[in-house]
Amino acid sequence: MRGSTIAKLGLALMASTPALAGQAAPDPGKQAFAPCAACHAITPGTKRVGPSLHGVVGRKVASAPGFAYSPALKAKGTAAWTPANLDAFLTDPRAWAPGNKMMYQGIKDPAKRAAIIKYLATLK
Repeated sequence: MRGSTIAKLGLALMASTPALAGQAAPDPGKQAFAPCAACHAITPGTKRVGPSLHGVVGRKVASAPGFAYSPALKAKGTAAWTPANLDAFLTDPRAWAPGNKMMYQGIKDPAKRAAIIKYLATLK
């Protein structure tokens, strides 16, 4: 009887594990992006405190329509949001574009930044 209870408990635990229950594991980039969603939408044309990040990878810096960018980001000229530029910006927004309006300290964990950039690249 006791072995049966342990077996049932084991099966219940296995069924509740997403990977074992046939459910996809949560996207680490989407999870890492969650704090960003407080200020940035991921749908086209939706503005919050910051511009929508839909299609941001490869887009010219400070080019989302209808958003009032800081002179610091406008000064980036024809620069694009490449993975390298996104990584530098996410590391330290104030160092990458001194005087920008983003009130965020940056993400020190390179794996977390990479996951966010990979996630952003899917938003097309």
